[in-house]
Amino acid sequence: MESRDPAQPMSPGEATQSGARPADRYGLLKHSREFLDFFWDIAKPEQETRLAATEKLLEYLRGRPKGSEMKYALKRLITGLGVGRETARPCYSLALAQLLQSFEDLPLCSILQQIQEKYDLHQVKKAMLRPALFANLFGVLALFQSGRLVKDQEALMKSVKLLQALAQYQNHLQEQPRKALVDILSEVSKATLQEILPEVLKADLNIILSSPEQLELFLLAQQKVPSKLKKLVGSVNLFSDENVPRLVNVLKMAASSVKKDRKLPAIALDLLRLALKEDKFPRFWKEVVEQGLLKMQFWPASYLCFRLLGAALPLLTKEQLHLVMQGDVIRHYGEHVCTAKLPKQFKFAPEMDDYVGTFLEGCQDDPERQLAVLVAFSSVTNQGLPVTPTFWRVVRFLSPPALQGYVAWLRAMFLQPDLDSLVDFSTNNQKKAQDSSLHMPERAVFRLRKWIIFRLVSIVDSLHLEMEEALTEQVARFCLFHSFFVTKKPTSQIPETKHPFSFPLENQAREAVSSAFFSLLQTLSTQFKQAPGQTQGGQPWTYHLVQFADLLLNHSHNVTTVTPFTAQQRQAWDRMLQTLKELEAHSAEARAAAFQHLLLLVGIHLLKSPAESCDLLGDIQTCIRKSLGEKPRRSRTKTIDPQEPPWVEVLVEILLALLAQPSHLMRQVARSVFGHICSHLTPRALQLILDVLNPETSEDENDRVVVTDDSDERRLKGAEDKSEEGEDNRSSESEEESEGEESEEEERDGDVDQGFREQLMTVLQAGKALGGEDSENEEELGDEAMMALDQSLASLFAEQKLRIQARRDEKNKLQKEKALRRDFQIRVLDLVEVLVTKQPENALVLELLEPLLSIIRRSLRSSSSKQEQDLLHKTARIFTHHLCRARRYCHDLGERAGALHAQVERLVQQAGRQPDSPTALYHFNASLYLLRVLKGNTAEGCVHETQEKQKAGTDPSHMPTGPQAASCLDLNLVTRVYSTALSSFLTKRNSPLTVPMFLSLFSRHPVLCQSLLPILVQHITGPVRPRHQACLLLQKTLSMRENLRVLGEAQTKAQHQQALSSLELLNVLFRTCKHEKLTLDLTVLLGVLQGQQQSLQQGAHSTGSSRLHDLYWQAMKTLGVQRPKLEKKDAKEIPSATQSPISKKRKKKGFLPETKKRKKRKSEDGTPAEDGTPAATGGSQPPSMGRKKRNRTKAKVPAQANGTPTTKSPAPGAPTRSPSTPAKSPKLQKKNQKPSQVNGAPGSPTEPAGQKQHQKALPKKGVLGKSPLSALARKKARLSLVIRSPSLLQSGAKKKAQVRKAGKP
Repeated sequence: MESRDPAQPMSPGEATQSGARPADRYGLLKHSREFLDFFWDIAKPEQETRLAATEKLLEYLRGRPKGSEMKYALKRLITGLGVGRETARPCYSLALAQLLQSFEDLPLCSILQQIQEKYDLHQVKKAMLRPALFANLFGVLALFQSGRLVKDQEALMKSVKLLQALAQYQNHLQEQPRKALVDILSEVSKATLQEILPEVLKADLNIILSSPEQLELFLLAQQKVPSKLKKLVGSVNLFSDENVPRLVNVLKMAASSVKKDRKLPAIALDLLRLALKEDKFPRFWKEVVEQGLLKMQFWPASYLCFRLLGAALPLLTKEQLHLVMQGDVIRHYGEHVCTAKLPKQFKFAPEMDDYVGTFLEGCQDDPERQLAVLVAFSSVTNQGLPVTPTFWRVVRFLSPPALQGYVAWLRAMFLQPDLDSLVDFSTNNQKKAQDSSLHMPERAVFRLRKWIIFRLVSIVDSLHLEMEEALTEQVARFCLFHSFFVTKKPTSQIPETKHPFSFPLENQAREAVSSAFFSLLQTLSTQFKQAPGQTQGGQPWTYHLVQFADLLLNHSHNVTTVTPFTAQQRQAWDRMLQTLKELEAHSAEARAAAFQHLLLLVGIHLLKSPAESCDLLGDIQTCIRKSLGEKPRRSRTKTIDPQEPPWVEVLVEILLALLAQPSHLMRQVARSVFGHICSHLTPRALQLILDVLNPETSEDENDRVVVTDDSDERRLKGAEDKSEEGEDNRSSESEEESEGEESEEEERDGDVDQGFREQLMTVLQAGKALGGEDSENEEELGDEAMMALDQSLASLFAEQKLRIQARRDEKNKLQKEKALRRDFQIRVLDLVEVLVTKQPENALVLELLEPLLSIIRRSLRSSSSKQEQDLLHKTARIFTHHLCRARRYCHDLGERAGALHAQVERLVQQAGRQPDSPTALYHFNASLYLLRVLKGNTAEGCVHETQEKQKAGTDPSHMPTGPQAASCLDLNLVTRVYSTALSSFLTKRNSPLTVPMFLSLFSRHPVLCQSLLPILVQHITGPVRPRHQACLLLQKTLSMRENLRVLGEAQTKAQHQQALSSLELLNVLFRTCKHEKLTLDLTVLLGVLQGQQQSLQQGAHSTGSSRLHDLYWQAMKTLGVQRPKLEKKDAKEIPSATQSPISKKRKKKGFLPETKKRKKRKSEDGTPAEDGTPAATGGSQPPSMGRKKRNRTKAKVPAQANGTPTTKSPAPGAPTRSPSTPAKSPKLQKKNQKPSQVNGAPGSPTEPAGQKQHQKALPKKGVLGKSPLSALARKKARLSLVIRSPSLLQSGAKKKAQVRKAGKP
């Protein structure tokens, strides 16, 4: 809790408790607690709380404008201006400003006088001087923020004088009073400013140029009242040679004042506008900014120059922009961007991006200025490499003409780089470097071209929706041409051949262009945009690029490929074009589109690597033709070589080869193609995928698929770009090198083996460097012997160093191969994900369980690297979400049922043998998935296997019976497997199995729960640990409602769905008969539906049963049987019979005590109602009702024929009418009115309704029992469904009334 300030009054509670000031000094007792809490909430740090409290205070005061609350509120807010907490002062100042704004009748002079009297600077103590200064300052700011100060001349003059007095206390307030004075004077009228100006502005120019506030006041007067200023100061030239150094100092002071705020000072922007107005901008920029502030080597001053540059962009003309963007400020900005690389170092680039984006967005109608600024920022280079990133978000604000001009400039700079037009620089470390190759023009051209080509691709990537398609086509053709083709002779038919290179395009630059082209191709392929004027066929971008490449290949006299085509490769290209035309005939099929995309992509790769892609292209064409012509050519399969593999297997091998390439586009195309062919997958084709994923085979069989990696090439390319970064961080690298040398020494010490030690001992003994026991008597070695020994040792250690380096290289090679293999496996998992997502009902999906589990086991054991973690996460996601939790699964097992039962047993056993629970959970979930598959398959596919078991002498008692007989699940075998696992879990101390595993088993398969519960009950009486585990599992099992409901009789999902479908069909038939006005005899149907009522009620609260009940009672309602209403009160009355005597003595609200109740003398002759509702007695009697209602109730209770007295509950043998039976009419009740001997059990007059009878009735509460058909129900079923007689309607109304009366106690 914060301590209260001395200036704040105490709350009334504190004043009373402390006893220090018993008198009501502040008059707090006159006000409410709610009103006083407003002032505490105003000072809280939360903005929403402060604003809400201020608003509530104003509403409170509006209702009492003349009361004492207003006076207290002003006193309290003025007191809050000088509190000790610095965060609370602005809150009270803002509240006071809003109060003055809302109540304009409050005089500002009196408020200002109260503030000065409360915080008199001449009488205040030294310890309270700082709060008093801030109280006066915030008081004036409150008057100004109210908006009334500039209208009140007297209050304005007093405020100005007070601010001038506060400006003397610079140690506490710094420049805040002068800033407040400038803000106030900027809002006043010209007449008022002319009157006040002599008092606030001195005529001395030295004072004016001494601080930013004085200079800002001077500029304000020059803007508003120049004539008055000229009379006061005279003619002043701020940009003279004498005043320029003073302006530089003032701007430096302004830069220091906003160092923490990181914003542009207003004085700098005002000077810029004055320079533009007086046409002295070049002098201001050159002498004040570049020669003055920028030469100070003071980072706040440099940031002020950068901000001034960004803010000046909208104000400058095209010539002035060229002056600014070619000067020292923009070069210094580029150096800052290159050197500001550390995480904690301030980076100005995001702020400059905001300035440039605001400028581009604001001048959409001036594309020339947009283009000039964008070209200028792209020309700031560090040894040829522009400092702006290749992906620059500000290009989205370019107008179409500016964007087209910018793309044209980039293409021209790529073909003919103009290094002289660039604002190039080198960092200090680059200047110190002695390597002359860093300053070669060829290196700068390569860096510039690489940046340009990726900038073109990024423009298409970010603006592919807004760009004109002609411009997109230009960029795509440009990248394709310079990736794979070379101009021999210009031609007008190909515009790309008209512009030659001023610097030849090197192979390294061409590889960068090729990489950028495939990145562009990925962007265009994912969007599937069409080229302009060629959208008639609806072909993707890749198709038009292939057509352009074919055009280039046909002009062999003008253009040639970088890697010339052989005759076989040119034939493969022509066959690809022919196959594309054949695919157009199947364009309606989705599979044809995927094949077309694959063929186009591999065809473009033929330009990059003809030797590798030629055979691949031929295989793809063969597979495409076979897949599309598979059905009509099925009769010709006899002529095909039987050794030839199916086309699916060949295509899977091709996709695996494409996935081995580090290309995201290839990965997407492989996923798309595999999604269309996975329905034709064969076991051999699936095995090809599993061989890659299987760790046992994939590590040994490395010759199947060669995994390529271009990291070395990228590292060589990036070495040039990162050279300056390495030079800027020499110190950190030297530390890392020293640490690396220490680690190498440790490795060298660890790599020393016994053989090297023996060789070293041999050399030392040969040189007599090692002496024996009498070595003290021997002489020292001579110089020649020492030299020979040194040479021997040097050669020995050199050989050892080579051996260590060879071992280290071999280790790195193995680690790299392992990393490539893991990346390849992660990409191949895409195919597995596609298979289990698009073909979950395929039987081959069942073959994926154990390979995926092996990957999970291996990754959990060695999941140290990031690649292992990625592989584990992806495999676990596919296994858990896409496979085990899939809604669809295989429904055509065939002869796999026996193998799946064995696999279930194997998986459960493996789960019990795992070292940890997470791994065991995956195996256990796999077994549950197989259980679901076996349970969901019918026994028709397993008939042959069952007959073989019977012939082999299998005991027929082990066959599934009952509800499970319709499925392939062998319940006895599965029960034995899981009972063994449950016993192991209960008895084994460190078992990997857990309670949630068995709970999942019980919830998904309640039949197994019923079979496994005896094992839990058996272990409850065992030792401590099994008893604890068994009790815990049994407790959580019994808490599941579904298990308690379904343990009686299991119902498969197929049976449940069959019942739903039958009832839906029945209701549709009823509606059709009603619409057609047909008359049918439905007596038999009514009997069938009532016969199913008891079995339906057993799963009354199971999952999915509500829909079934609704359909059932909808059909019964059509037949004239109403749905019964459950009596909720009986469930509350039954436990009351077992209450303790103490609870019986409690008086219930609204009930009479036993002594006050009237005894019913005629109750001995009465009989219980025919509907089976027990008569209300004693403590269970309902509240008193009206006399007329009691008389009607007595009249309806007939006397028993045999004189048996009424008991508290009906006799055990008394018949209770089923809720499904319609209520009988009064005539039927008179016919059937007999003594309670319907079931042959006479009622006992002396037997009381004990507690046992209530306990027996409890499970039957709400259960719909089976009852014989009543005559009335049969009569209703014979009637028409449409035309009903009035008597039937009346009987139905009577029936509803009797049901409602029977439901009441």
